[in-house]
Amino acid sequence: MEVINKVVPNAEQMKGFLESGNNKPIYMLNLLKFKDKAEYADGRASELSGAEAYGIYAQEVVGHLAKVGGAAMFSAQVERLMLGEVEELWDTTAIAMYPSRKAMLEMISSPDYQASAVHREAGLAGQLNIELVSPTGEWFTQ
Repeated sequence: MEVINKVVPNAEQMKGFLESGNNKPIYMLNLLKFKDKAEYADGRASELSGAEAYGIYAQEVVGHLAKVGGAAMFSAQVERLMLGEVEELWDTTAIAMYPSRKAMLEMISSPDYQASAVHREAGLAGQLNIELVSPTGEWFTQ
């Protein structure tokens, strides 16, 4: 299995995301890899690390999630690999809940979110986003 971290989805991934029919809550698992030093697209000088720049985004995204009925569910640093093999581990994981794909799209399309996303892009070397949907709509099943 080849793993390639990215910062934005490709056209095929975005097309699948935009497909109608999924009005269930989704959980987005984020596997995050940070740059050593933040690099802003507008060329601004910064002494922030990638993790620090992403931290600004992470604080702001909590409010953006709330505006669309979503929530930050979990975040933690990656400690070690317990099972399997990858060339390099991610730095941090996070899970966010959205009431639907439509709500996530509404959030990421808003100008306020996009202003925060500059910190995300400055800090990330790349990430994997994995969409999770519970068949029962529940977080845990018995």
